[in-house]
Amino acid sequence: MSKKVAFLQGNEAATYGALYAGCNFFAGYPITPSTEVAEVMAAELPKIGGKFIQMEDEIGAMAAILGASLAGSKVLTSTSGPGLSLKQELIGYGCIAEIPCVIYNVMRGGPSTGMPTGPSQSDVMSAKWGTHGDHPAICLTPASVQETYEEVIRAFNLSEKYRTPVMVMPDEIVAHMRERVVFPEPGEIEVVPRKAPTVSPDQYKPYDTSFGDVPPLAAFGSGYKFHVTGLNKAQDGFPTTKAELVQAEEERQVRKVDANVDDIVQFEEYQLADAEVVVVAYGSTSRSARYAVNVAREQGIKAGMFRIKTFWPFPDKQIKALAAKVKGFVIPEMNLGMCSLEIERNAQGKAPVLGIFRVDGEPINPDQILAKIKEVK
Repeated sequence: MSKKVAFLQGNEAATYGALYAGCNFFAGYPITPSTEVAEVMAAELPKIGGKFIQMEDEIGAMAAILGASLAGSKVLTSTSGPGLSLKQELIGYGCIAEIPCVIYNVMRGGPSTGMPTGPSQSDVMSAKWGTHGDHPAICLTPASVQETYEEVIRAFNLSEKYRTPVMVMPDEIVAHMRERVVFPEPGEIEVVPRKAPTVSPDQYKPYDTSFGDVPPLAAFGSGYKFHVTGLNKAQDGFPTTKAELVQAEEERQVRKVDANVDDIVQFEEYQLADAEVVVVAYGSTSRSARYAVNVAREQGIKAGMFRIKTFWPFPDKQIKALAAKVKGFVIPEMNLGMCSLEIERNAQGKAPVLGIFRVDGEPINPDQILAKIKEVK
């Protein structure tokens, strides 16, 4: 039997990916260029008994999904740069309280209001450093409409598996382009359920590390009573200032992601077997990069592309390995060098890093990338 196929916008595909993953609660506030997610969710969630709510602002939207997640729902919110800035305090709350949720953020020009309808890739650092304190960070950067659908499903799976907020960050081009999407059959893509407690309510502790770095999470209303706070806490969820408990707790929260990078980090390697020049790209910019690599090959230049699908945790191991054997890196990105700094950190001076930075609301084209490839000696 042939699969269902549709011609969808990236934002629409994200919504259907969330529904496939079991999302049954959405809270958000309209903001360009992500509003289509809210529009589709408003239409689709009531059909499956889910809940849609438009909040008074982005802060309220983030608070709403955290509450719904604690009540047992799989939750989503969507936003863009200024809205992500407003959400940051509660994203930090989600991290320390270890509340699964997915934040779909379409990157546009900035800072502040910037260029609301122009593409950008300038939010990737906010995904890791936007909220204060040490905390885990998972951020996915899809490059096509089909991949947006699939990466949103993966975001829900990672959020549930590691009990943490996960961000999906397409740029505006990916979010608004339309492409063919093939819908998977139910069960074709794994959907990870939330790990429920196996002990009785009177024995349950929401942060019981005897179950490992990711403790089971009960749902409010299911007979389990427990305390949730934004303060450092003991295994029972109540606040603590004991130095040894605070140290261990924060290290565990970061470790549950950092110790599982091989499970979380995904990337694409293109023409890298004999590459002497490597273009590192993500999002829509990687599409120009692929074209430029093909043209470079036709001209006898051994170029290849490393495409970042998981921006955080950053693919440190892979970049370090490439730096040891290539002549140089070319980094095209629609910001002023955010990814380039990460490449330089990993290259450790072994290979030069040449950046192409645009923040004028226009995409980076293949000719720009090809010209920079030719600069690598």
